[in-house]
Amino acid sequence: MNLIVANESHFKYAQDICDTIAESAKIRGTGIAKRTPEYIQKKLSNGNAILALDGEKFAGFCYIEVWGHEKFVANSGLIVHPDYRGQGLAKKIKAKVFELSRKKFPDAKIFGITTGLAVMKINYELGYKPVTFSELTDDPEFWKGCQTCKNFDILTRTEQKMCLCTGMLYDPAHKKKPEEGKQMNGKAFTRLKSIKESLFLKKK
Repeated sequence: MNLIVANESHFKYAQDICDTIAESAKIRGTGIAKRTPEYIQKKLSNGNAILALDGEKFAGFCYIEVWGHEKFVANSGLIVHPDYRGQGLAKKIKAKVFELSRKKFPDAKIFGITTGLAVMKINYELGYKPVTFSELTDDPEFWKGCQTCKNFDILTRTEQKMCLCTGMLYDPAHKKKPEEGKQMNGKAFTRLKSIKESLFLKKK
C-alpha cells in the first residue's frame, strides 16, 4: 500500500473517490456531505490530499481544507474503499494527512466534525479533544459545505450550535497527547449521539 501526497496526475481517481463517499453515506445512513469530482480534483492539484493506492487501484483518501486565513485547517473526506476496510488503513491515512497538515500549517488548529465513532477514536489518539462548535472556525464557507448533508436542517435549527456530528479540535498550542493507555470513552459518545438523535431527528 502506497500513501502519497496527491497531485494532478491523480485526477483519474476523482470520480471513484466521490462514488465511494456517496455509497458509504448511503450504507451507513449518516450525514456525509457530497463532493463533486471537480472539487476533489482541486484538492488533488494543490497538494492538500493524501491518496492510498494499491498499485494503480484506489484504496483510500483524505484531504485538507484551510479556513480563517490559515488559523484553522480541517482533515475532511476520509474514505476507504470497501475492498480495503478492516485493515487499519483509515488510521494510517488520517495520521498521514495530520502530519501533512502540521507540516504545511504548523500554527493552525486542526479540526473535524464527524458522526463516526471510529474516526473519533483516531482523532483522539492524534491529540484532538471534543469541543463545542463555537470553538471551531466561524468561516461561513466551511458550514456551507454541510448543506448537502441530510442533517443540515438540524444545524440550521440550532443556529449552528449543534448537530449529530461531534466537533473535535487539535490545538498546537496545547500539544499534550492523551495519557498513555487511556482510551476514549466510546460508550459516552454513542450515548451522546443517541440523545442528539432523539432530540433533533424528526419523527416520521
